[in-house]
Amino acid sequence: MAGLENEVLEKITLDEYSLILVNGKPLLFEIEGQLFPTVRGALEMKLQKRLVIVDKGAVRFVSNGADIMAPGVVEADPEINEGDLVIIVEETHRKPLAIGKALMEGPQMVEADSGKAIKSIIYVGDKLWSMEL
Repeated sequence: MAGLENEVLEKITLDEYSLILVNGKPLLFEIEGQLFPTVRGALEMKLQKRLVIVDKGAVRFVSNGADIMAPGVVEADPEINEGDLVIIVEETHRKPLAIGKALMEGPQMVEADSGKAIKSIIYVGDKLWSMEL
């Protein structure tokens, strides 16, 4: 992986996904054959692709692991396809809140008046976020 040549990588296999530790920090995970940043990884790497921005009203629900409903989506990367892994961020500071799987395309998330837009996988405050390594 580019940029990780001098880092210590370790893989831990869990039930739902594999966790990749970078210098002891859970920064990446592998699910369904895809490698993607954890919430902590997205925070540290300051990624700007596959972002879905949610309004203030959605923050407490997303932070508790709720799936993301389309009416709470303010903005979404137009390149997001259904089935893509995405980073859910809050609109004020653009800090990552969760990682999820898109249930609709990016533009559709913003336009839809109802329906579930993203299935939450990991989120701030879950056991992975709380993990002290």
